[in-house]
Amino acid sequence: MTAARSARRRPNYRLRRNLAEAAALAAGILVLIWTLVPIYNIVIVALQPRGDVFTNDIWPAKPSLESFWIVVTQGYWYLEYFWEQFGNSLYIGVVTVVLTLLIGSLTSFSIGRMRIRHGWLVSNAALLTYLIPASFLAIPFYRIMHIYGLSDNVWSVIAAEVTFATPYAIFIFQQYAVSIPIELDEAARIDGASPLQVYVHIYLPLMTPALVAVGTYALLLAWNEYLYQFLLLSSKQSMTVPVALAQFLNSDESPWNYMMATAIIYSLPPIAIYYAFRRRMTAGLALGGVKG
Repeated sequence: MTAARSARRRPNYRLRRNLAEAAALAAGILVLIWTLVPIYNIVIVALQPRGDVFTNDIWPAKPSLESFWIVVTQGYWYLEYFWEQFGNSLYIGVVTVVLTLLIGSLTSFSIGRMRIRHGWLVSNAALLTYLIPASFLAIPFYRIMHIYGLSDNVWSVIAAEVTFATPYAIFIFQQYAVSIPIELDEAARIDGASPLQVYVHIYLPLMTPALVAVGTYALLLAWNEYLYQFLLLSSKQSMTVPVALAQFLNSDESPWNYMMATAIIYSLPPIAIYYAFRRRMTAGLALGGVKG
C-alpha cells in the first residue's frame, strides 16, 4: 500500500518540479529581455545615421560608426571637451577608490585588529549615515564646498563620493576580517612588527578579495553618479561625462546618435573592470556578507 502511494506521488512531484523549473526559466527570460531591450535601443540609435533615429526598424538599414567617430574626434560642439571630461571622470573614480580603500581598511583594522575602545560606535555611526537619503545632503554639501572654496572643483565631488562609499567599505572590511585569524597579528607583534607593518604586510594582502569588491563598488558609484557632479561642477572643463551628456537634452537639434555613442564609450571601462575582477569581487562580497 505504501509503495503504491509512493509510486503515485513521484509523478506528481516530478510534474511540480518541472513546472517550477519552467516558470523560473520563463521569469528569467523575461527579466533578461527587460534588461537587454534598453541596451539594444542604445546600440541601434548609435548606429543609425544622424537625423534618422526614431524609426520602427528592428535594425538600421544602413548602420554606421559615424557617431562613434564624431565622439572620439570631438567633432561636435557639445563634445569639444569630451576627452577632458572623460579624464575628469577617470580621475574622480580612481581617487575615490584609493581614498575609500585607505580610510575603510585603516578604520576596520583599528577597530577589529587593534581593538580600540568603543570602536563599534565608529562603525555603527558610519552606517547610520545611510539613513539620510543622499539627495537630502546635496544642498548642505554644496554650501560646505562653496564656503571652503571648492566650487567647480573635482575634489568637492571626490569628497562627497568618499563620504558615501566609506561606511559600506568599513562594514564589508569588518565582516571579511573575521575570517582572518587574529593569531597572525599576534605572532607578527611577537616578532617585533609594528602595527603599520602588520597592516601592510599581513592585513592588506589577506584582504585582497574584499579590497577588490569594495574598490569596484566605489569606482562604479563615482563613475555613474550624477546629482553631486551636476551641482558641484559647472564649467565644461571640469565637468564629467554624465553631466556633459545631460547637456545634449538642451540641444534644439537633439543629436541622439552622438549621445548614445558617448554613453556606450563611457560604459566600456567599468564593464571591463567588472569582468576582469568579477571572481574576486564575488568572493569578497560573499565572505563579507556571511561572516558576522
